Amino acid sequence: MWQNIINWLENHLATCTFQKHFGIACPGCGLQTSLLALLKGDIWEAILLYPALIPILSMLTLLILHLKFKFSWGAIILKYLFSLSVFLVLASYAIKISSVF
Repeated sequence: MWQNIINWLENHLATCTFQKHFGIACPGCGLQTSLLALLKGDIWEAILLYPALIPILSMLTLLILHLKFKFSWGAIILKYLFSLSVFLVLASYAIKISSVF
């Protein structure tokens, strides 16, 4: 069943309109392929493709749990995960862009 879902996702990846129009990758480029690698169980490949994926998924999971259970420490951890995610997105984008020019 998982393989069918993964095959369907691989065949229906969205194209990046930013890259299509401007010819350079956007900060979100690589997220879909990274998620597919993670679904296939290849954690290292997922990290290499989009380093912010795991912190973003962790942040979203904690956010849902925090909204449901109201953890006393939830807000501060969410702030740190958000900051880490933003840093990783910007750092990986800067590296991607610097290799283009």
